[in-house]
Amino acid sequence: MSPLVAIFGGRSEIGSAVSRRLAPGADVVLAMRPGPLPEAVAACLAAGANRVETVEFDADIIGGQESVVAQIEERFGPIDVAVLAFGILGDQGAAESDPSVAAGILHTDFVAQASLLTVLARRMRQRGRGTLVAFSSVAGVRVRRANYVYGSAKAGLDGFASGLADALHGTGVHLIIARPGFVIGRMTAGMAPAPFSSTPDQVAEAVVRRIRAGHGVELWIPWQLRVMFAVAPLVPRAIWRRMPR
Repeated sequence: MSPLVAIFGGRSEIGSAVSRRLAPGADVVLAMRPGPLPEAVAACLAAGANRVETVEFDADIIGGQESVVAQIEERFGPIDVAVLAFGILGDQGAAESDPSVAAGILHTDFVAQASLLTVLARRMRQRGRGTLVAFSSVAGVRVRRANYVYGSAKAGLDGFASGLADALHGTGVHLIIARPGFVIGRMTAGMAPAPFSSTPDQVAEAVVRRIRAGHGVELWIPWQLRVMFAVAPLVPRAIWRRMPR
């Protein structure tokens, strides 16, 4: 039986890059908002996927997450690898003056992620197997003034995923917490890249290597960021508040 890979956020650049790398010999489901089929469908088939299917999915609709996961598993079988590749950067300036904008960023980047991880983890734990990938960020390691709404959402997700990973220890379910730095892509278009930036392909390559390794929770992308952010808590607040995004 072919492994089933589900990418939640199948239109994202990182999700597409991960799906291509996991496609050979697998069944791939791209869960995403309605619209034209993404290039990832053809790319997965070209990479050797047995089949590629799409399922309508809006992560922000919390009440619909359970039914989407159930639909996938009823149609295609148990999910072996689930990658949560959705998220928004949001408008920091607008979020500082409009609470609904701030709440929207927190909802997509933290609440919706935590909810879906809970749904997937429960099903995988019942079967005693599976791999989950959650995308945190170095932005959540120590939140910066320049993007504190997005950063706080990632901080919440990182903490939630860390606790969930410990709860899943010994169950046969592997949770990977990917912590990339600045990713050069559509989400950051027009922004100056930060030191140790990555591309979606580089992020995907690191994630897929970890999935195949089958062990290890925290994944810094690139690894040098782990050293850099080890000293972040020691930087005086007067200096840290002036740090760029």
